[in-house]
Amino acid sequence: MKRRVGYTTGVFDMFHVGHLNILKRAKENCDYLIVGVSTDKLVEKYKNKTPIVSYEERREILEAIKYVDEVVPQENRDKYWAYEQYGFDVMFVGDDWRGNGLFLEVEKRFKEVGVEVVYFPYTKGTSSTVLREKLEKIK
Repeated sequence: MKRRVGYTTGVFDMFHVGHLNILKRAKENCDYLIVGVSTDKLVEKYKNKTPIVSYEERREILEAIKYVDEVVPQENRDKYWAYEQYGFDVMFVGDDWRGNGLFLEVEKRFKEVGVEVVYFPYTKGTSSTVLREKLEKIK
């Protein structure tokens, strides 16, 4: 029987329960979970800000989580490239990305090769952006 390989990505800056929720739900829906962690350089490029926690530390945190089988660097946002590298069957994404132009194209291309895109509910009220704003207020 073929195992189901899952893939998800994120910055995972200031790891919080929303991150844990998506990893747990992803692992419940696959046999082997690969997590792409955005490199500092990639985050600076598309978010125009430096992560508070370095890539190396974020990678180490994810490697210690029981739901994660493998951690890989996400050096670009091309999900099809990642599929070609890691050969996953299903990609897990927060539903805040549903309808986004990037993911509409991803869904189209993945459908052609039989990769399912599964959206999980976004954990409201908790995000690295919210945590960052709270830290700014403390200063």
